Amino acid sequence: MPTADAVLVLTGTFDPTADLVIEELNRRGTPVFRADTAWFPSRLALAAGLDGASGWAGTLATGRRTLDLSAVRSVYYRRPTAPEFPAEMSAEARSVASAEARRGFGGLLSALPCRWLPPPGRAADAEYKPFQLRVAAESGLRVPRTLITNRPEAAREFADGIGAPVVYKPFTPIRGTVGGQSVAVYASVLSTADTGDPSIRTTAHLFQEWVPKAHEVRLTAVDGRLFAAEIHANSAAAEVDWRSDYDSLTYQACDPPAAVASAVRRMLGRLELPYGAFDFVVSPSGDWTFLEVNPNGQYGFIEQATGLPITAAICDYLEGVRQT
Repeated sequence: MPTADAVLVLTGTFDPTADLVIEELNRRGTPVFRADTAWFPSRLALAAGLDGASGWAGTLATGRRTLDLSAVRSVYYRRPTAPEFPAEMSAEARSVASAEARRGFGGLLSALPCRWLPPPGRAADAEYKPFQLRVAAESGLRVPRTLITNRPEAAREFADGIGAPVVYKPFTPIRGTVGGQSVAVYASVLSTADTGDPSIRTTAHLFQEWVPKAHEVRLTAVDGRLFAAEIHANSAAAEVDWRSDYDSLTYQACDPPAAVASAVRRMLGRLELPYGAFDFVVSPSGDWTFLEVNPNGQYGFIEQATGLPITAAICDYLEGVRQT
């Protein structure tokens, strides 16, 4: 039986953040259709047609459920994985099938006239740190002095000019397995010798001034509503990058300064995003410095620790409930 007026949740098989949203929508009685793009084409069937100006109509179906595409209320685009194709397909055929799925299946979903959280194209643009840093500064947020380079001598000159510690940060999350061990690259404070390392020449590197911190803040914005939480690090590793040692962290809900709140809303307006997970450093004197925004960032650990109603705000947005 088709599922109408539903929220389409696109995410991977294991996603505790999406689970929070789905559980809340179920509690509210809102129909939910969960799928992973990896299920296409073997476990997810698509059939949709266009007839004049009435828009696309058709179905998305698994072996057990069917979604009426013309009645999709909204799409929660979390972290779906790539379509999977039969192992016996040649590499050339798989490449073609993947491109066709992206433009055909993905293109059809993006053509649905409904709200998305986040809008895929806008979210992809906002993933670029150089772009978001520029927009943050233009929106009135304080940003750290930053250098992007593949020249070791430029990195050394930048560090010398700063006259304070310099931090290296990867542009994208880097996680993997080396020698059977899970590894990740986090932000790191560099020595003078590090800033002249010849390996800098191998690709683009991001260097920023170290901002003295009393604590950090994760500020989650949903459709203009702001939920901020202080993050206090209790280990040397977490003091540099709190993601490296979650067990050492403590959290406390807080209110952002009015100027920061206005700038955050202004930035999201410029990025055309309804959602953003912002990271700030708060100095001992109380100044807030923007580090980055993730247009699809995690929030569950903040809600669990502080009780901030972020899931409810996301569900309000997906249901079209406007909060004032």
